Amino acid sequence: MSVMQQPSCDHSIAADPGSVSLSSLRHPLVERLLRHYPEELQRLVAGLGSPLHVMLPQVFTENLRRFQQAFAQSPASGSLLFAKKANKADCLVQACAAQRVGVDVASVGELEKALAGGVAGQHIGVSGPEKSDRLLALCISHQCLLAIDSLAELQRVQQMAQQRQQPVNILLRWQPDSQPDSRFGLQEQECQAAIAYCYAQRQWLKLLGFSFHLGGYSVAERASTANQLLEQCIAARKAGLEHCSKVNLGGGLAVRYVDPQAWKAFCENNRPDHYHAARAFAGFYPYGSPRAGAEALADLLASAVGDGLNLGQKAARQAIELLIEPGRALLDQAGLSAFRVQAVKDRSTSHGYAMVTVEGSSFSLSEQWFNSEYLPEPVLLTASPREPAPFVACIGGSSCLEADMLTWRKIRFEHPVRPGDLLLYLNTAGYQMDSNESPFHEARLPHKVVVELDGHALRWKLDGLA
Repeated sequence: MSVMQQPSCDHSIAADPGSVSLSSLRHPLVERLLRHYPEELQRLVAGLGSPLHVMLPQVFTENLRRFQQAFAQSPASGSLLFAKKANKADCLVQACAAQRVGVDVASVGELEKALAGGVAGQHIGVSGPEKSDRLLALCISHQCLLAIDSLAELQRVQQMAQQRQQPVNILLRWQPDSQPDSRFGLQEQECQAAIAYCYAQRQWLKLLGFSFHLGGYSVAERASTANQLLEQCIAARKAGLEHCSKVNLGGGLAVRYVDPQAWKAFCENNRPDHYHAARAFAGFYPYGSPRAGAEALADLLASAVGDGLNLGQKAARQAIELLIEPGRALLDQAGLSAFRVQAVKDRSTSHGYAMVTVEGSSFSLSEQWFNSEYLPEPVLLTASPREPAPFVACIGGSSCLEADMLTWRKIRFEHPVRPGDLLLYLNTAGYQMDSNESPFHEARLPHKVVVELDGHALRWKLDGLA
């Protein structure tokens, strides 16, 4: 019988008294999967290879409903667009279609996948800079909502719409004042010129509103920018563009991966000597966000925007619909990644910790490729029973690159790690598992399996199968 262990969750020491444990929070479905089906996970990896990504669309659907509930509790009319770039799994698009939730795409391939998954074109938003003619043509044909990034793109779209004798629904992407060096969006003067052009070409360009994207997770900054665009909608309607009634707030709603108190303790005690080769990082994702996901959306809608109104109230008073494009936040707890241990190099005498090598690479844990670290610690699923004994290790991939490290930080496990064990990285569906996967070294791309738990039964299928 396999034995499952996670790193100590009592803020205990890894290799140093200042190193704090960061155990992943677990959705009840994830807890159930790990507690009751360890043998099935071992068999899936044995049959389908390492790494193996496990998708949990039931959790994704729960997250969709939580966001919808946040809108329902606000006076504002609101809609979701799932940011497909956050994960390539087909099961997620299918879940969106089943729940009548839209999808945000930025390429021909993503648009085709959304349509094939059953999402109607009217529920698809198309973003990204200077889109190809092919993408624009598909967008016009399927009546998608197109975010315009430049005056030149606006003119191209108008010409294509006129040639096809089919009007196109558009948003103008605003460049926020806080991001003057961004290569995306229209600056103030460009935006006013675009509004005038939309009015002149209103037979072909149906201006439905404005969009923006912010870096970071500031609710106050997002509310301030949204308020600016509410005013832009009001002004555009006064200028004769009567359909201007949408503001797309973008994404940027944080996910809570670990306990906020543990995160605070980690940030206060983090040092380079807690990592292999004293690796230092420019920064980390806010893994312990106190307000996250649908909670952050509720905070945004309740943000004061002047005249005694909050954002939701002002949008409702002006009959302006608010759109949101979460990616990572809708994928919270909706997937995990299993890596099989290939070898263990004991360097406890010289370094005080072991180096574990897994089958696979950090291309399947994408945070490592942005000069950062995926800090939630992996769960150890042992291939055979063994006695507890503290075991400190870092975790590397099987490529020939020094930088191919899944976990630079020295992690303390409660059982020794051995070849054949599984290391399970939880909550990897959002941007981690497939954003940077590559057939480097002629390796095949990892499989995704869709798992459903119904009563005492575990059912699975390869992603993409009907």
